[in-house]
Amino acid sequence: MVDKFVGTWKMTTSENFDEYMKALGVGFATRQVGNRTKPNLVLCVDDRGLICMKSQSTFKTTEIKFKLNESFEEITADDRKTTSVVTLDNGKLVQKQTWDGKESTIEREVTDGKLVAKCIMGDVVAVRTYVKEA
Repeated sequence: MVDKFVGTWKMTTSENFDEYMKALGVGFATRQVGNRTKPNLVLCVDDRGLICMKSQSTFKTTEIKFKLNESFEEITADDRKTTSVVTLDNGKLVQKQTWDGKESTIEREVTDGKLVAKCIMGDVVAVRTYVKEA
């Protein structure tokens, strides 16, 4: 299931993230901080199947708790209030965020020991790569 995602992941690269944030409507100042931040991603699952995903950085820590295929309210790192749902699709954790008639998708996949997150908004795709720390 989601076992291969469990652990602490340290970001190593981030490509096209500024364009992704622009597509989301994130302001200049927040984008500047977002581009400099290299968050750790911590993922764990409790004994009831509740998944906890935490993004930790010196700037901001955000945390979401969810069950697969169940929608939940999310306040994103850039303060959007979204309705989100996470599914497991062909081994990928797919997170769909909807707000104000807009939709963004984050596809997370583990390949070759790396966690690759594709952040998609319209035709803009950012790719953030993480390596497992613990």
